[in-house]
Amino acid sequence: MMHRIIAAIVASFLVLSSAQGQARPLNNESQGFVNTLMPQPSRLSVQEGHLGITASFSAITDHYRDDRLDAAIARSLGRIRTQTGISMPLAVSADKAGALVVSVDGRGEAIQAFDEDESYSLDVGASGARLHAASVVGAMRGLETLQQLVQSDATGYFFPAVSIHDAPRFRWRGLMIDCGRHFMPVDAIKRAIDGMAAVKLNVFHWHLSEDQGFRMESRAFPKLTGSGSDGLFYTQVQAREIVGYARDRGIRVVPEFDMPGHTTAWFVGYPDLASAPGPFEIEREFGVFDPVMDPTRESTYKFLDTFIAEMAAIFPDNFLHIGGDENNGVGWKANPRIQTFMREHNLRDTAALQNYFNQRLLKILEKHGKHMIGWDEVLTPDLPKDIVVQSWRGFDSLAAGAKNGYRSILSAGYYLNHMFTTAEHYAVDPLPASNDLTPEQQARILGGEACIWTEQTTPRDIDSRIWPRTAAIAERLWSPREVNNVDDMYRRLGVESLRLESLGLQHISQTAVGLRQLAETEQIGPLQLLASLLEPITFDERAHLQHPNQLTPLNQLVDTISADPPSRHDYELLVRSYLQDPRTRLHEAAELTSSFKAWIAAEPELLRVMGGAPALAPAESRAQQLTELGAVGLEAVSYLSSGLTAPTNWKVQQLALLDDAEKPQALVRFTVIKPLRDLVNAVPGSPGAQAASAQK
Repeated sequence: MMHRIIAAIVASFLVLSSAQGQARPLNNESQGFVNTLMPQPSRLSVQEGHLGITASFSAITDHYRDDRLDAAIARSLGRIRTQTGISMPLAVSADKAGALVVSVDGRGEAIQAFDEDESYSLDVGASGARLHAASVVGAMRGLETLQQLVQSDATGYFFPAVSIHDAPRFRWRGLMIDCGRHFMPVDAIKRAIDGMAAVKLNVFHWHLSEDQGFRMESRAFPKLTGSGSDGLFYTQVQAREIVGYARDRGIRVVPEFDMPGHTTAWFVGYPDLASAPGPFEIEREFGVFDPVMDPTRESTYKFLDTFIAEMAAIFPDNFLHIGGDENNGVGWKANPRIQTFMREHNLRDTAALQNYFNQRLLKILEKHGKHMIGWDEVLTPDLPKDIVVQSWRGFDSLAAGAKNGYRSILSAGYYLNHMFTTAEHYAVDPLPASNDLTPEQQARILGGEACIWTEQTTPRDIDSRIWPRTAAIAERLWSPREVNNVDDMYRRLGVESLRLESLGLQHISQTAVGLRQLAETEQIGPLQLLASLLEPITFDERAHLQHPNQLTPLNQLVDTISADPPSRHDYELLVRSYLQDPRTRLHEAAELTSSFKAWIAAEPELLRVMGGAPALAPAESRAQQLTELGAVGLEAVSYLSSGLTAPTNWKVQQLALLDDAEKPQALVRFTVIKPLRDLVNAVPGSPGAQAASAQK
């Protein structure tokens, strides 16, 4: 019931910013259109009427056509058929007329590049729909929008009449998955790629080597995986399969092999690459470690030349990511031979030596037709301007690169493993309105990448750590800057989350699966209620409190719950609406009262389930706190709805209880502390209580 009330509240006051910054109603109910598009298009015009979806609905092409386009059309129609239950034909029709005309000017780039034309226009009227794009990739983006337009009423399913002209704001819109610290199976990678395509991301950044594991098969150097992977790696056949799978969905694959640091796993099988003598073992802890490649030996570059040639044949993208980050220089400082080399070559410090390494590595990449991309640390004035710098340090670093002539992409602010809220990620812009860059410098900001580092993530929860938050980041990278209404983003994100689940992603179902495993029973209703009101503590907090390593079983309650679950924003929105006028907002008061009573009623069953499940024992205090939070909420609503004044010290006591409940316990936090605090602070109280509240 709450989601229906919240939807009505949102629809009553939100506005959508167009590309020109003009406001228009989000939901044009008079024309039967409910805007749930994500990302929002550059320009959208709603027309009268709609196009019905029937069993005779078919697609034709009227210009360029190839197998990749045919497959994209068939996938789109297949998803529409699954959603609607209407048995429409999936193959491109041989007829000269069809309800959907896909008009594509040409194939596009033979090897998809960051400047691929992804623009499209989509016009839907009562007599049919026409999708036009300059390239096959652009047509794919338009087909994703078409799927999101499917709506229904009492008469059946239809596409609303709209005119859309769309193009991405940024050319580089990526997702990085770290498969070095925890290996992710092929099916998880394919699910991620399906999700990326749905929200119009276009770069899969595949992090394939780390101190904790080397994950890509090399036939030239078989001990890279034979000794450095624990048997968990991708074969060359699988890698080519992933590359082809991604290309079929308009997504580039950029592999990353971190060097010269984060390379312990390389050295397990090939210790002569290292600056210090072995033997080496796969690192089980996480952090920055001393082992580093030896940049003074010609044998190092001969090895890398052979390896990169092999990888270049598997990964056709024009870029290869070298990492280049977090080399502490200890291994170089401790080696007398390397110190002598530095003096002989006038290299004043380890940063200069790493620049020397990068210069040598760059020539190898160029030999094999690759451009270099690396993290902030690779940026030095000596490198040519065609490298790309990926910034984990922030906009200032990004802007400095652009001012010095380098193309850059932003990842600071998009680290999914930090467990920040969707709204926090959504607020990060690669080109904020306040930037001081010239138009030429702004053009060097290519876009951004969401990143999931996997110190605290495994295959069982990878989907819930990426989705649906990444859909909001995708919108920030695709849509105009003026599309920034957080409430509306959350409204549409709820719909998009369900659409992503229909693709096979497991970010929603994973929670119930994990809770059943922890509770060892199918009867998890009250446990699901509690879990829906909890979120993981931050990455740094967990690292401090638990210090997990690669061998830590990440199978606790914190590993089953979602990052930024819907309850956070839902209750904030509901309380915000209620507090506009507590005496008259009867629907909101009833919804809050019902929720708070459910929290209180859940405690006996929660304690019974937890008492029989040792894995849940650390979270028992959270069940008891849930009852306390429900009581706080009930009392606050009672005072507010009646207009009565709370007793002296009531507010102080309730705020102290909320402060205690806000503290990390069992590696989780409640999502509802802020709206509860807002309720308590709004309750009329004695002057003493008001003064104490003001201090809070």
